[in-house]
Amino acid sequence: MAPSAMNQWTRSLSDAQPVPYWLDDPGRPRPEPALTTSETCDLLVVGGGYSGLWTALIAKEREPQRDVVLVEGREVGWAASGRNGGFCAASLTHGLPNGLARWPDEIHRLQELGDRNLDAIEAAVARHSLDCDFERTGEIDVATEPYQARELREWHEETSRRGLAEGVEFLDADAVQEQVNSPTFQAGLWDRRGVAMLHPAKLAWGLKRACRELGVRVYENTPALTLKPYGAGMAVRTPYGRIRARQVALGTNIFPNLVRRVRSYTVPVYDYALMTEPLTAGQLDSIGWKNRQGLGDSANQFHYFRLSADNRILWGGYDAIYPYGGRVRAEYDDRPETYAKLAGHFFTCFPQLEGVRFSHAWGGAVDTCSRFSAFFGTAHQGKVAYAAGYTGLGVGATRFGAEVMLDLLSGERTERTELEMVRKKPLPFPPEPFAWTGIALTKWSLARADAQGGRRNLWLRTMDRLGLGFDS
Repeated sequence: MAPSAMNQWTRSLSDAQPVPYWLDDPGRPRPEPALTTSETCDLLVVGGGYSGLWTALIAKEREPQRDVVLVEGREVGWAASGRNGGFCAASLTHGLPNGLARWPDEIHRLQELGDRNLDAIEAAVARHSLDCDFERTGEIDVATEPYQARELREWHEETSRRGLAEGVEFLDADAVQEQVNSPTFQAGLWDRRGVAMLHPAKLAWGLKRACRELGVRVYENTPALTLKPYGAGMAVRTPYGRIRARQVALGTNIFPNLVRRVRSYTVPVYDYALMTEPLTAGQLDSIGWKNRQGLGDSANQFHYFRLSADNRILWGGYDAIYPYGGRVRAEYDDRPETYAKLAGHFFTCFPQLEGVRFSHAWGGAVDTCSRFSAFFGTAHQGKVAYAAGYTGLGVGATRFGAEVMLDLLSGERTERTELEMVRKKPLPFPPEPFAWTGIALTKWSLARADAQGGRRNLWLRTMDRLGLGFDS
């Protein structure tokens, strides 16, 4: 690339604030007070992201008399739930290809449950007046290389034969350009109903309000430090008090699980995003995008991008950074070298937007597991349930995970608990230095596959056979 182009791209970042756009909101609610006494309850929910919030809300909707407490170590929505791209997908399996490869006998059922789950989220947005810019626009998976266009067409033909392509339309080069004008787009698959766009932080804040209105006691800046049996229930220690609960639901995702044996199933992979300033009417006209779909390209190292309610473009993805040792640290949330790379890719995709500047740049940890979709379980004789490992597609799937945790705590067999996806765990990650070496080799191999027409090398083919086929 020419130095002048690089200078232009980096200049576009000069005003970017290193904070998540979604959280940089003057309407952000004040946090609830920390717990400073002892509490007792029927159900304690640990974690104030989507996983915990949906669990607390649905618990009260199922049994209004149930006494529910939720504790959050920082502020509700401050981590992944307030930093993601705002793609709320119906898929429970991190996309149909992953689900079909892992659970072919259950895939139609999983698709149905995912569709119902997204419908339930839309209904909850309306029922609880969640002001979160919810738009059911769908998503287009775009091809930027000829081999990707061929693969998208072949995949659409295969899923159509299997009865799994309802509402999905293949777009050739002309058709995809009619939707969004980029010189890099060569084909696309438009899932018209399976994805909604929303403001992720406003969803979390709205869920907190809805929980409180139903009687959930919410304590923020209250980290859960230990989990131990106590009589017929459990006890959780916090810095200033203790909570005794009959049952506990853990929605802590990438943060250290209070059930230690669960920790090896996830690693933090850091993802980064940029947000532009609001586009002018002329800039919007230059790229089309009148139907406001979410977009993602088909490479292994992929980008995801979408329009916000005020017509900014969020542009994220591509780099996936695993820190040695798997630690979650605030210093990893900011990575200027990735921002510069993303800015260059943005202007390659949309050269007609030359001169647009970025207002925000941020990162955050994704709770990644080896099968790329959530796993579930119980501990302490069924008094504790957990869900984790959403691997970047948790905006929608966490609501399903909340229902699974509540089903498991009830001890009853349901259509969800009978799923193989729910009954079985992914493979855990090995200790260091093997985890870092394996992830680094996988990242290198994925980049090489992107550069060589999608051809997967021996390492990736071996990972595929072991059920560790990292493809994004």
